[in-house]
Amino acid sequence: MDLQLAGKTALVTGATAGIGLEIARTLAAEGARVIITGRDRTKLDNAISSVKASDESNVSGILADAAKAEGAALIAKAEPLVDILVNNLGIYESKAFGDITDADWSHLFDVNVMSGVRLSRAYLPGMLERNWGRIVFISSESGLAIPQDMIHYATTKTAQLSISRGLAQLTRGTNVTVNAVLPGPTRSEGIEGFLRSQASDPSAPITQIEAEFFATARSASILQRMVEAEEVANLVAYLASPRSSATNGAALRAEGGLVNTIA
Repeated sequence: MDLQLAGKTALVTGATAGIGLEIARTLAAEGARVIITGRDRTKLDNAISSVKASDESNVSGILADAAKAEGAALIAKAEPLVDILVNNLGIYESKAFGDITDADWSHLFDVNVMSGVRLSRAYLPGMLERNWGRIVFISSESGLAIPQDMIHYATTKTAQLSISRGLAQLTRGTNVTVNAVLPGPTRSEGIEGFLRSQASDPSAPITQIEAEFFATARSASILQRMVEAEEVANLVAYLASPRSSATNGAALRAEGGLVNTIA
């Protein structure tokens, strides 16, 4: 299916690895001009080269931290016209509730929530004026199925769902849409370290550790494996396209059936 993304400009935050990089690669392969953001110059350059190597795509980068007000302002100034905004920047950690400090709460909220708030505030008015645009928030199944060892992370992901739905209501009667995607545990850079930190035997083979993780920590998963980043990217690419015009204000899952509800 042609997703009709040729000629569209897409900005993907936190796209130097993992889900964000796969989203950038998928959008570029569909013909969009893609801008990725990152905080590390080497990682940013490597990510750009990685996307270009696949099909000589039109991709560039902005070195900026979208989690900070000045970083978001720099991004908006460097690229003032964006058709598709993918608010992917996010971090996570496992920590007992009593050990989560005020600083931890503030840091996760700035990175996971305010980065998307600031950039949506910068780009939504232009989308509404041009009567076309797509904003996609990369939330998480943790926003619905709250893990007891990641309450602060889950709270930020629930907040993204509220923001996404609220912004969608501002697009009434236009060709602009705002949606959220909820990945499950996804194979990406750093996930092996996280899984080993949760394992009964951190030195065991990673396949054994992954199986244990789904048998104990994520037993509700129907998929019973890590989601692949490209599986999330495929859903995001559809939401970013004109083909998804009737999908607005939605929270779409790519979490392997971990959330045990139908709504």
